[in-house]
Amino acid sequence: MERSLFETVLVPIANERDAEATCRAILREIGDGDATLHVVHVIEKAGGAPDKAGVEQRREFADRIFDRVDTALATEPIPLETAVLYGTDVATAILEHADRLDATSIMFTPRGASRWKKLLSGDVAQKLLSNTDRPLVILPPGDTDE
Repeated sequence: MERSLFETVLVPIANERDAEATCRAILREIGDGDATLHVVHVIEKAGGAPDKAGVEQRREFADRIFDRVDTALATEPIPLETAVLYGTDVATAILEHADRLDATSIMFTPRGASRWKKLLSGDVAQKLLSNTDRPLVILPPGDTDE
């Protein structure tokens, strides 16, 4: 039996604003389908160097993101699971989790960043696109308050 693109969807979320924009976009696209959303936030580890912030502080940040997602999707009949991932490379952490879930797709909205920032830090979306073995669904951010 062929699986739906939206059967097991991995949704990486970077921050609270991203959570709201992504949830609005997902609701426009998925609607009342049979999707299960696996929302993740990656805590990037420095790989030997001091981390930007303490793990507990970053875990609390992830919890705030998940609270936004829960609120945005509370009235929808969409199964939702959340997880915090840890890794030295955000894209690799996302792709490895997609493998563990056997995700049918990875879905996200693009995040704004300058070309310099993308050049210096690496563009997660580009890394996902270059290294994935499953569909990437890039949603337009749609209705934003900005």
